Amino acid sequence: MKIGGKTIGFGSAIAFAAAAAPPATPQKVTGPVAVYWMSAATSSGFGFGGMNANGGKKPSMGDIMSMMRGGSGRAIHQLELQLGSSLKATAPEANHLPGVGTPLPLLTPVQAPASTPEESTETQPEIKDPPKARILIYWGCGEHAGPGQPYVLDFSKIMAGQALPRIPYVAIRHQNPPSPGRYATYGEWPNSKSRDRQMPASLLGDHQVKGNYSPDIKFTLPPGQDYMPPLLLDAAGKSPAGGTILKWQAIPSATGYFATLFGASGESGGDGTTTIVMWSSSAVETFAGGGLLDYLAPGEVRRLIGQKLIIPPSTTQCTVPVEVATAAKSGIVSMIAYGDEANFADPPRPADPKMPWNISWTTKVRFKSTTGLILGMPGGAISAEADEARPQQQEQPPKKKKGGLFDTLKGAVSPF
Repeated sequence: MKIGGKTIGFGSAIAFAAAAAPPATPQKVTGPVAVYWMSAATSSGFGFGGMNANGGKKPSMGDIMSMMRGGSGRAIHQLELQLGSSLKATAPEANHLPGVGTPLPLLTPVQAPASTPEESTETQPEIKDPPKARILIYWGCGEHAGPGQPYVLDFSKIMAGQALPRIPYVAIRHQNPPSPGRYATYGEWPNSKSRDRQMPASLLGDHQVKGNYSPDIKFTLPPGQDYMPPLLLDAAGKSPAGGTILKWQAIPSATGYFATLFGASGESGGDGTTTIVMWSSSAVETFAGGGLLDYLAPGEVRRLIGQKLIIPPSTTQCTVPVEVATAAKSGIVSMIAYGDEANFADPPRPADPKMPWNISWTTKVRFKSTTGLILGMPGGAISAEADEARPQQQEQPPKKKKGGLFDTLKGAVSPF
């Protein structure tokens, strides 16, 4: 082929034609008018709702001991519904109509919380009021802590004038559901009209959202897109070096796992300084904030698995290094199984890019399963049934031990 008196190959001719062609016009997209999120959580074990998993009844001692060791298979389901719309209404009213069960009223809060963007990236944790403590930060699964551990944050030196060092941290992209500040009208559930009996036992089937400030929303959740199973965690095993072996049952719908430990040495320095111990299952150095124990988009989970921050879904075991157990006489382990998402939009996106896509509404349904247990308790895992079968004895008030985990945290964490 000749161009301007020069001969060029066929492949070069195609590249030349592509470069000469005008750029494709991007598809015009408007809306959505309304954005709806369903956040479905399964909670079990210590500190994640297991205390309320017995139908609202007071837990037995067997329940409490089993939950503290992560052995409770009981779980509760939590559901949060959030609707944001660009439409206004004098008296906003909307209801979520599940396939089975009573309608869930979405109320507009009288005092709206602060607005947040739909997605935000946390690049460095903020510490507003440094405690009188030093923090030992460990990370990674294995018999022993890796090189460079622990990373030490000594707040007594910081409060004396030393600059706050940069805390090791991996940037995390968090999801933020609809909020009042971003939309003309907003409604949420649960709210002041909520009742426990309204909680749907299952999310499968048809769902509708009808209101006077939003277009009608209709979608269906098929099998496999329901509350996640409880995350069953066991910490009774020890490695040859003395590390604590965390084992859990795989959840088929999980996209990844993450675990943290927050504890204390049980001893205070002469100046009253407390030593706090933090560990995470991340294979890379990081300060594991609470944001990692919340919902994350599947794409973000895959990215963080690639960075070795999150445990892949095929893994069902992680050893807490012996150095962590030595530094923290007791501690609370928190763990999450990230779930998949279901996303809907109406109308569907036109295949022809020349056709505008005027979105009426979008819906996101997201899932997670969390659990927790206490390390440093004597004895191995026990079942609630076995404990309840023993003769009941009158309990004596426990003697307070100075320097224990709950004393150290000054009541910030309590099992009851």
